[in-house]
Amino acid sequence: METNISVNQWRLFILLAQHGSVTRAATAQGIAQSAVSRQLSLLERKCDGRLFHRTGRGLALTETGTSLYPRVLAWLDEASQLAKDARTSVRRPSGLVSIGVAVSTARPLIKMVFQRTQALFPDIRIRVVTGSSQNLSEWLQGGHIDIAILYRYGRPNEGETPLGKVDFLLVGPPGDEMTANPTIPFKKIHRVPLVLPGTPNHFRHLLDQLARRKQIELSVALECDSLNLQKSIIAESRLRAIIGFRAVEEELRTGQLTASKIVSPTMTYTIALCNSTVRPTTLACREVSRLIRQCSDELTVVSKSLP
Repeated sequence: METNISVNQWRLFILLAQHGSVTRAATAQGIAQSAVSRQLSLLERKCDGRLFHRTGRGLALTETGTSLYPRVLAWLDEASQLAKDARTSVRRPSGLVSIGVAVSTARPLIKMVFQRTQALFPDIRIRVVTGSSQNLSEWLQGGHIDIAILYRYGRPNEGETPLGKVDFLLVGPPGDEMTANPTIPFKKIHRVPLVLPGTPNHFRHLLDQLARRKQIELSVALECDSLNLQKSIIAESRLRAIIGFRAVEEELRTGQLTASKIVSPTMTYTIALCNSTVRPTTLACREVSRLIRQCSDELTVVSKSLP
């Protein structure tokens, strides 16, 4: 592969990958389609191979193009950030920071982080995407997000910063006698009608394993992967669910739901912070990561003070 590939040629590569069409990329750039086609052909010659498949619908990244895309995107972002830093006499955090977070841990942490970021660093823009821990890990490794807030059912992986442990609760509707006490032994869940995530699901797999070890039967009345729908159903029925405290903290505070901490054994998960090793770690990323740790510590103190 030749080394004399210009920044503009790599920018064209990203533009074509995002638009999936020579015509749309040319329109976005305000240049002739023939010029874009010539630049693409030149870029591929310099790369000694195809970066795009030509299809009836437009362009699709080849295996080589797919592997290059996140690295080029991260490199261009770093170059752009470097230019901004060079033009700024006083280093001030700025730019876009993409945060991936599981729905069950998003509230109120992300709200607090966003408000704190706006107040302290008005030039930083926050983008939030939600997904499972598996999705977030893949997005992080692929260079699609800067920061991931994951949940782990064991120890955090190497390079991840633990933000704290969260208890699992048996959650029920208002006035539920079963969740009237602060704690409930796991064996008491035997044959209780539950709303649980459907399989395959890592948490569900661990829960089924624990039930077999404790020789109890989990009575799954409804399988539902949506956390918000689970909470809505519980509030309006006699069903219960097993949910982490952070995911129902607001509903417990307002009395929309009730809950008891599961004990014998205690069930917990760890919230972990992980930064991308593919995308550049900008000053903005470092400051947002610091605020996430700070806000998580504050929320942990508040949650311990709740009844």
